[in-house]
Amino acid sequence: MAYTLSTAVHSDLLIRKSRFIGCVQAVDGRTQAQQVVAALRMQHPAAAHVCWALLAGGQSAAHDDGEPGGTAGRPMLEVLRRQELEGVLATVVRYFGGVKLGAGGLVRAYTDAVAQALLAADKQPLVAHVTLCCAVPYAMEGWLRRELQHAAAVLLQAGHGQAVSLTFRLPQSDAPALVQRINDAGQGAVAWEATLER
Repeated sequence: MAYTLSTAVHSDLLIRKSRFIGCVQAVDGRTQAQQVVAALRMQHPAAAHVCWALLAGGQSAAHDDGEPGGTAGRPMLEVLRRQELEGVLATVVRYFGGVKLGAGGLVRAYTDAVAQALLAADKQPLVAHVTLCCAVPYAMEGWLRRELQHAAAVLLQAGHGQAVSLTFRLPQSDAPALVQRINDAGQGAVAWEATLER
């Protein structure tokens, strides 16, 4: 089972005069991850390196930011993998203290910065969601809104044209039962549009 994080968690390590500030947090994908990294660069202009690793399916990435190849980003990514995380960004800001750590020391330092942050993290099971859209007659709008609320679906958009069009999001596992209830009540009057899974 994959997990995500409910909130961002930090660590702060001092290793042979170098300071390593780690952070792990949930992100939507690579674009948001790069925005977080850019903001860290602005917050820490005197830092020697801002290394990061993103575990997010096809958008996964690791960046050493000037550290010797494979000594920062990839080890950080492996920590995320071992914790079975998905949609999570790990960042480590390094302030160089003047003492070189060597390749092995760097791997340990970046790994420890991420691992220390994860010790305090609240891991949540990652629930797959689906976004559905259906059009129903006006007479069914109130009933459908109550059904969505009862199913803990999040109403994303409502449109009023020849029929009422509602776009909503809910856990993928709950979708079949809700769709069945809506179809049964609609007696052929419900029109479904394409679904988006996430």
